[in-house]
Amino acid sequence: MCSPEEEALLRLEEVFSATLARINSLVLQPLLETTPEPSDAQGREGVRLLQQLHQSSQRLWEVTEESLHSLQERLGHQDTVGLESLLLLRDADRVLQVHVEYIESYASCVVVQAFQKAAKKRREFWRGQRKALWQLLSGMSSEASVGTALAQALHQPLAHHVQQYVFLLLSLGDSTADPYPTRELVVHAATLFGNLQSFMRQVLDQALATQALRHSLSSRLRDLLCTPARRLLQDSQDVPVTVTPLRAERVLLFDDVLVLLQGHSVHTFDLKLVWLDPGQDGCTFHLLTPEEELSFCSKDPQDRMVWQWKVTQAVCQALRGKKDFPVLGAGLEPSEPPTCRCVAYTFRAEGRLCQATYEGEWCRGRPHGRGTLKWPDGRNHVGSFCQGLEHGFGIRLVPQASEDKFDCYKCHWREGSMCGYGICEYGTDKVYKGYFRAGLRHGFGVLESAPQAPQPFKYTGHWERGQRSGYGVEEDGDRGERYIGMWQADQRHGPGVMVTQAGVCYQGTFQADKMVGPGILLSEDDSLYEGTFTRDLTLVGKGKVTFPNGFTLEGSFGSGAGKGLHTQGVLDTAAFPPDPSSTRKRQLGVGAFPVESRWQGIYGPFRDFVSAGCPGDEQETLLGFHVQNSRELRKSQEYLCCERAQPEPCADRMEDVLDELLLHREPPALRECLGKALSNSLHPLGKLLRTLMLTFQATYAGMGASKHLQALAQEEVKQHARELWAAYRDLQVHGLVLPLMLPSFYSELFTLYLLLHETEDSLYSQGIANLSLFPDTKLLEFLDVQKHLWPLKDLTLTTNQRLSLVRDKCFLSATECLQKIITTVDPREKLEVLERTYGEIEATVSRVLGQEHKLPMDDLLPLLIYVVSRARIQHLGAEIHLIRDMMDPIHTGGLYDFLLTALESCYEHIQKEDMRLHRFPGRWDSREHW
Repeated sequence: MCSPEEEALLRLEEVFSATLARINSLVLQPLLETTPEPSDAQGREGVRLLQQLHQSSQRLWEVTEESLHSLQERLGHQDTVGLESLLLLRDADRVLQVHVEYIESYASCVVVQAFQKAAKKRREFWRGQRKALWQLLSGMSSEASVGTALAQALHQPLAHHVQQYVFLLLSLGDSTADPYPTRELVVHAATLFGNLQSFMRQVLDQALATQALRHSLSSRLRDLLCTPARRLLQDSQDVPVTVTPLRAERVLLFDDVLVLLQGHSVHTFDLKLVWLDPGQDGCTFHLLTPEEELSFCSKDPQDRMVWQWKVTQAVCQALRGKKDFPVLGAGLEPSEPPTCRCVAYTFRAEGRLCQATYEGEWCRGRPHGRGTLKWPDGRNHVGSFCQGLEHGFGIRLVPQASEDKFDCYKCHWREGSMCGYGICEYGTDKVYKGYFRAGLRHGFGVLESAPQAPQPFKYTGHWERGQRSGYGVEEDGDRGERYIGMWQADQRHGPGVMVTQAGVCYQGTFQADKMVGPGILLSEDDSLYEGTFTRDLTLVGKGKVTFPNGFTLEGSFGSGAGKGLHTQGVLDTAAFPPDPSSTRKRQLGVGAFPVESRWQGIYGPFRDFVSAGCPGDEQETLLGFHVQNSRELRKSQEYLCCERAQPEPCADRMEDVLDELLLHREPPALRECLGKALSNSLHPLGKLLRTLMLTFQATYAGMGASKHLQALAQEEVKQHARELWAAYRDLQVHGLVLPLMLPSFYSELFTLYLLLHETEDSLYSQGIANLSLFPDTKLLEFLDVQKHLWPLKDLTLTTNQRLSLVRDKCFLSATECLQKIITTVDPREKLEVLERTYGEIEATVSRVLGQEHKLPMDDLLPLLIYVVSRARIQHLGAEIHLIRDMMDPIHTGGLYDFLLTALESCYEHIQKEDMRLHRFPGRWDSREHW
C-alpha cells in the first residue's frame, strides 16, 4: 500500500507539470515571440538569455514528467515496483542539476532585467495578459509592474515546488519502513533539495545585488565589468576596506575577478591567480597576484574577517569553475584554495615578460613548475619554472628575421638564464652542444657549422662568457687546417699547433689570432724550418731550414714578384747527417699545453656530479637529454608540450653501479664493475668516456692524423685513464682503467703510431717479404739457429718428409701464438701473448732436447726472429711502440720488459740491409721447398 506522502508527491508533480506548461505558454513563448529583433548588443544578449531560460524550462518540464511517470508506475504496481524506483530517489542528482540550470538561467535574466525590458517594449500586449499572469501568482500586489510579475511567475512556482519537495521527502523518510538502503535514498534526496532552497535564495540575492551594481556604475564601467554570468559577492561600499599600495576608491569582489576602482583606472585581478596571506595584526591580510602584492586593511576586525572569508571562498569557487553548492562557503570547515594551480595569464607590467603569456603551473603568484611562455614577437619557452624564472630543463624558440628560421635552445636554465648543459640549433644551421653559464657559452662545448656551409668549421673546446677561451681545437674546412691550442676572447692566443691537409705541421705562438715570433714548421718529407711565417705558413723573414739529409739553409726568406720561395743565406752541406729515426719522430705540442689542464671543462662537471652523489635532478646536466629534432618540433608545434623521450632503462641503475664500485677493491671484481660502468652510455663514467672520445677524434682524426702529434695523443690517453675515476686514489690506472678505456681511443691512436713509424715498418715489411722466400731449414740455418735446437734433429726421415714436416711443424705453435698479438688492444694482453710465444718456443726446444731448457739470449734471439718472420705481423713497429708507451710501469725491468726488448731487437734486425737484400747463391731445387 502506498503512503500518503507518495500520493501527495504524485499530486505535487501533476500540479507543477501543468504549471510549467502554463508558464511556457503564457510567459516564455510570448516573451520570445513578441520581442522584436533588437539592434543593439545588450538587447541581443537579453534575447539569448530568454532563449536559454526557455530551454532550461523545457528540460525542467521533461524531468518533472519523468518523475511523475515513475510515481504513477509505483502507485499502479506497488507490489512489484519498490520505492527506490522513484526518479526523485534513484536519480536525485540529475533532477537537482536540471533545477540548478534553470535557477542560474533565471538569475542571469534578473541581472540584465530581461523581463522588465521585454515588458516595456510590448506594454500593450502584456497589459492584455495581466489577468492570466496574476492567476499564476499568490500574494502579488495588483499594483506591481508587469516586469515584476513576469519575474515572479518564473520563480515563485519553482520555489514553492522545491519547498514542498523537502517537506514531503522528510515526511516520507520518517514514515518509510523499507530497508536501510531505501531510507538512505530518501534522506539523501531530502538533503539535496533542502540545500537547493538555500542555493536558490543565495543565487537570487547575488543576482539582485549585481543588478543594483549595474545601475550604480557608469556606462563605461558597466560595459567593462558587467556580464550576465558575473555575480557581485562583496562591495566595499557595504563593508569598508582599504587597499594599499593602489589606494582604491572602491573594491568589488565578483565570483571570477577582484576589481579595484581608482579614479578612471580599473585594476582587475583574476581570482584563479590570487593567493591570500593572513595578516599578523588582526586587521590586515595580503593578496599575492602575478604582478602585485596588495594589503587589505579594515578598522573593524569583523569587516576584515568578512572580506578575507569572501575572497577565500571566491578563489576556491573560481578554481573549481562552478558555483558552490549548496551555498558559497558552506561546509564544516572553510575551504582553502590550493597553493599550486594551473592557469594562463598575460603579463602587463614593463619588463622582460611584458605582453608575454604564461600557461602552466603557478605557486603563490609566480610561475612554478612546468609551463609555456609566449611573447608577441614569436619567442616561445617551454619547460620548468621556479619562483617566476626559467629553472630546469627548457626549450626556447627565438624567431629570426628571415622566414621560417628559428634559434632553438634545448638547455638547462637557472634563475632565468641558460646554465648547465644545452643543445642550441641556430637558424644559421650552426649547432652548439655544451655548457652555459648566465646565458652564455661557458665551459666545454662544441660549435659546428652545417657540412654544406660555404665555410664549414668545427670548434671543440672551452668557452668563457660566450667566447672561445682556453684549450680548444678548431677545424677549418674551407682552408683545410686544424688548429690545436690556446684561445682568448674568441681568438687564437698563446701556444698552438696547426696541421694542414698537405701534411705540414706548425708549432708556435699566436696573439690576437696572428702568428707572432718564431715557430717550428715540419713538412711531409721531415724537413724542419725554424723561423717566422705568414698566415698561410709561407716562410718569411729570418729562419733556418734543416733538410732530412742534414743539410741546413739559414738566412732570410720571402716571396718575390714571381712564383716560388726566395731566399738569401748560407747552405751548409758539411753538417753531420742526423739520425733518420729521430728526424722522423719529431713531436709537436708536448709541453706546450699541460696534459692535466687540457679538458678540465669536461672533468669538472663530472667531478661535481659524482661528489654530489649523482643526484637524479642533475643527471641530464651530465648525461644530456633526449628531445625530438627541433625542425620536427617547430613543424608539428609539439614543442609546446616539451615532452622529452626518456632513454631506455638500463639493466643496472647508476647508483647501484657506483655503490658496487665502492664495495669492490679487488682487481678482478673492480675491473668487472668498471667495465660495466664504462660500457653504459647512461652511466656518468660511460658518458664521460664518450665525451672524451669526441674530443680525441676532433683532435687527432682526419686532418689531425699527423705523426708529429703521436706523443700529444699518447699522453692524453694516459691522462684520461688517470682522470676517469680519480676518486680511487689507490686505483691501478694501467692495470684496471687503461685497458678498459683504451679501445675507445685505439683506432685514432694506432693510426698516429702507424704514421710515425711508417718508414721503419716499410723496411721491416721488405725484410719479411725477403725472408718469406726462404724454406724453413734454410732460414733457420741463415739465422744461425743451432741445429741441435731444430725440432727434427732425432727423426730419421727422408729429405722430402723432413722438409715437409719442418715447414708444417717447426715452431708452428709459437708462430700462431704470436699472430694473436694483433687481436687485442690491451697492452698487458699483448705482453701476455708475447710471454706465451716465448713459452711455446722453449717448450718446443725442450721437447727436442728431451729435458727442460732455458734459452739464453744468444739462442732466443735467432729463434724469435724466425717466429716473427713466419708470423708476418703487419705494422709490428707501431705495435711495439704502442705497447712500450702504454704498458704498466710496474713491468719495467721485469720479464715483460725483457721479452718486449727482445721483440724490439728482432724488429730492428729484420730491418737491416742484409735481411732485406740477402740472396742465397745457386739455384734451388724446387723440390727442396717441399
